[in-house]
Amino acid sequence: MRIPTFAPAVRALAALPLLALPARAQEAAEDAAEGVVEAASALDSGDTAWMLVSTVLVLFMILPGLALFYGGLVRAKNVLSVLMQCTMITAVVIVVWVSYGYSFAFGGGDSPYWGGLGKLFLAGVTPESESGSIPEYVFIAFQMTFACITPALIVGGFAERVRFGAVVAFVVLWVTFVYFPIAHMAWDGAGLFYGWDAYDFAGGTVVHINAGIAALVGAIMIGKRAGYGRDNMAPHSLPFTLIGAAALWVGWFGFNAGSAAAANGTAALAMVNTFTATAGATIAWSAIEKAVRGKASMLGAASGIVTGLVAVTPAAGFVGPVGAIVLGAAASAVSYWFVAVVKIRLGYDDSLDVFGIHGVAGIVGAIGTGVLAAPALGGVGYPDGVSMAGQVWTQFLAVAITVAWCGVVSAILYKIVDLAIGLRPAAEAEAQGLDLASHGEAAYHS
Repeated sequence: MRIPTFAPAVRALAALPLLALPARAQEAAEDAAEGVVEAASALDSGDTAWMLVSTVLVLFMILPGLALFYGGLVRAKNVLSVLMQCTMITAVVIVVWVSYGYSFAFGGGDSPYWGGLGKLFLAGVTPESESGSIPEYVFIAFQMTFACITPALIVGGFAERVRFGAVVAFVVLWVTFVYFPIAHMAWDGAGLFYGWDAYDFAGGTVVHINAGIAALVGAIMIGKRAGYGRDNMAPHSLPFTLIGAAALWVGWFGFNAGSAAAANGTAALAMVNTFTATAGATIAWSAIEKAVRGKASMLGAASGIVTGLVAVTPAAGFVGPVGAIVLGAAASAVSYWFVAVVKIRLGYDDSLDVFGIHGVAGIVGAIGTGVLAAPALGGVGYPDGVSMAGQVWTQFLAVAITVAWCGVVSAILYKIVDLAIGLRPAAEAEAQGLDLASHGEAAYHS
């Protein structure tokens, strides 16, 4: 069973009822006699209202959700820099999206890799344009919020050590050459992954694996924060982090349930799974911490919340609620191991564990969807003629291509930005803190 998520759906009404007025009834009868068929709008007010709300919920995930989550995790001298990066990335990507990003992702071309130039500057889009049962403008705005949050996630990988202008320049290049092609491949009807029937309900490959890989590449190429492993780099405000995580959880209902593109049973399934997977992941992360460290931390619980949300993103409309709990718990176990063990042993400085949570849990969720979509496990099933093993292989291929494309292209783009304007601030600026060095202000005053 194939459940399209973002590809425009086409609804047809069998006939228009005759109106009560005699004159109109006579006109309709004459039209029918002459073979005239009047096209009916497929717009649905309930679907449209839900998608308007979902779009705002995804924006809420970024501002204030992600901004507060990341802001609490950095040191006090860098909190405003992270908030500013999230804010400016959102604004810049909105402009890029309506200029050419929507066309590159969903421009109507038949290429499996990009959408073409057909809708540059939203050419041809009017208030009457339809995308399935919702206005095309609503679809554009909903997808736009996904394009905004994905590069905002990346900044956690190199937080506290990249110049503000370099972040903005990198993001413009990255969405152009990485995000838009992967979004097209996964969600456009002509896209490569879509044609394979790869399951990515709300962005396992497009958002989380993409962001996680780009963050890891950046963390390695840019290098460690000054004093990493020596200075105290503990989060400066765990209350901020929990508030941000809670805002992310609330906003994620728009992210996942909104990805049904309608107010229907699939949206309801995605909503329930957003509850259950997150609960399973939070419990699992805290239980692992208790077993390993002797205490369950607030930071660990917040990390579990985000891990569960990430893991269920590709699976939300394809697995059952109990399967979502299993998926969330499994993702927490793997992500905890990467954060607490792998990162330490390999020595890279992924400041806010973007790869360890978004990248790793995104991979677990994307591949796990192929298993847990099985009807015997409470899922919705597979495309005709496809077995569990076949679907898992499809999921793996989509993940592998995303990892390879994002990894290689991101490395090239980091290098271009570094050569052009420089990624890293001066040592004095980094020591002083990016709030003062980049923005001339401080979050707190004694």
